[in-house]
Amino acid sequence: MTQTIIDKHASTPWNLPDYASARVHFDWPQARATLAGLPGGGLNIAHEAVDRHVAQGHGERVAIRWLGKSGERIDYSYARLSADIARFACVLERLGIRQGDCIAVLAGRVPALYIAALGALKAGVVFCPLFSAFGPEPIQTRLEKSGARLLVTTPQLYTRKVAALLPQLPRLEHVLTVGDDVEGTYHLEALLEQGEPDFPTAATAPDAPALLHFTSGTTGAPKGALHVHEAVVAHAYSGRAVLDLRAGDVYWCTADPGWVTGISYGLIAPLVNGVTMVVDEAEFDAARWYQILEEQRVNVWYTAPTAIRMLMKIGATAIAGRDLSALRLMASVGEPLNPEGVIWGNNTFGKPFHDTWWQTETGAIMVANYGCQPVRPGSMGCPLPGIEAAVVRRRREGGLEFLGVGEEGELALRAGWPSMFRTYLHEPERYAACFVDGWYLSGDLVSRDADGYYWFVGRSDDVIKTSGHLIGPFEVESVLMEHPAVAEAGVIGKPDPFAGETIKAFVALKPGYAGDDALRKTLIGHARLRLGPAVAPRELEFVANLPRNRSGKIMRRLLRARELGLPEGDLSTLESSDGA
Repeated sequence: MTQTIIDKHASTPWNLPDYASARVHFDWPQARATLAGLPGGGLNIAHEAVDRHVAQGHGERVAIRWLGKSGERIDYSYARLSADIARFACVLERLGIRQGDCIAVLAGRVPALYIAALGALKAGVVFCPLFSAFGPEPIQTRLEKSGARLLVTTPQLYTRKVAALLPQLPRLEHVLTVGDDVEGTYHLEALLEQGEPDFPTAATAPDAPALLHFTSGTTGAPKGALHVHEAVVAHAYSGRAVLDLRAGDVYWCTADPGWVTGISYGLIAPLVNGVTMVVDEAEFDAARWYQILEEQRVNVWYTAPTAIRMLMKIGATAIAGRDLSALRLMASVGEPLNPEGVIWGNNTFGKPFHDTWWQTETGAIMVANYGCQPVRPGSMGCPLPGIEAAVVRRRREGGLEFLGVGEEGELALRAGWPSMFRTYLHEPERYAACFVDGWYLSGDLVSRDADGYYWFVGRSDDVIKTSGHLIGPFEVESVLMEHPAVAEAGVIGKPDPFAGETIKAFVALKPGYAGDDALRKTLIGHARLRLGPAVAPRELEFVANLPRNRSGKIMRRLLRARELGLPEGDLSTLESSDGA
């Protein structure tokens, strides 16, 4: 029987108290009606996230609590944030940036990034975030493809990564730098001082372009997934239903703002729901993270499986003596969370991590574990109310075959939810290939159990075919992680003339364990005992770290390429891709 964990922590009913009832009664027009909208029937993300709270008398509530890496703290009330984003929208107008144009931001977690994002949306300008860890080549590719007319960045990033690119970027007309003056750029703070604090919100229609997120596939150039202002309907609802966000909560999403989660759930969803969102400028540090959770009295915490595994690796002693009683819900995003992470969270914090599944293309959470439901460790959870999901297989003759309970196939979503991407920029054929018969095909292989919970098997291009078996790497990785020596594991298939493919595992160990031949044999034996000889790794290599992208996903295709001497493909989102 599948293990379940019931989160009994909530002292008041969850925002979504009954999942089955919500599935029956929910519809998107109902969710849309909870938002204010613009006069004349328009919809604008910035208005819903900030300005309407001020209009409703909540301007003094803290919207963003920024924690600097050197100990600074700055609180931005909704009223202050509203004035600042209006000033930024005014700056865009004075520089000739018009509704429908695109601007990009290349920066870490600094206040200017959030002001620029919301100010662009207020002005009806498309906002495109870029990872601050990008090297010059991926920056150039994305600026070219987006057609961005303006870039906001820091003096350091401009000097190291952008300045030399300008001759190759004729459409990039303006660069605004945060902090110090830099020759050849505008000083952002000086421009903001000249802006008007009551700039009118652009009359954007729900289907007006709003957000451009670049995502990298296994092959091909980065894709620019374009989202519209109507996406805020899904951001708002999923923030309430999945993350249980409530006005006045203190909320912390640890995602980098260069990634879609850092915008959808590190900016839009929390502000639309009236919370105080914590923004920490510093990189991961376990002691600092626990200090923030305690001192800021965080109620809802949304983080990545990579971070959870790092905390597990350090051990529970780091939490000793901390008062984390304010925590109501913990959730994870970025890649499937291994069962051990869910169980560790429950044992360490007294509540489980609620895993969530979605993609850059979906724009918002599509499948999740909810507070009102038992968590099944290792499961993606159940579809969001309003989302129709299925397990399918493409027919050779065209169309889809819909699969039943326990069968493995591709996760498909009925098209038409508010945050669904509307195109791949300049690539209509690539976009059309994502859909069959009105269903979006995610590329993720899953199964569904009898109770409607979905279980991740692997990416369609990650699945291993060995001796007639289809093996999802996640299953093997999760079993390896059950061993107390293992911090992380990545699994690939290697071509084999007899079996088709054999399984090789790459393992990073916890401190105190030596990667010797005895441990290698122990881990392979553990996997054989749990999975059987056909599924267990035949090879196991110890590594210091596994390659991950900036969202925390293990890049199995890179492990495979390096193992087999194949082209490594697009490395722009690799965690160590700074190149500076």
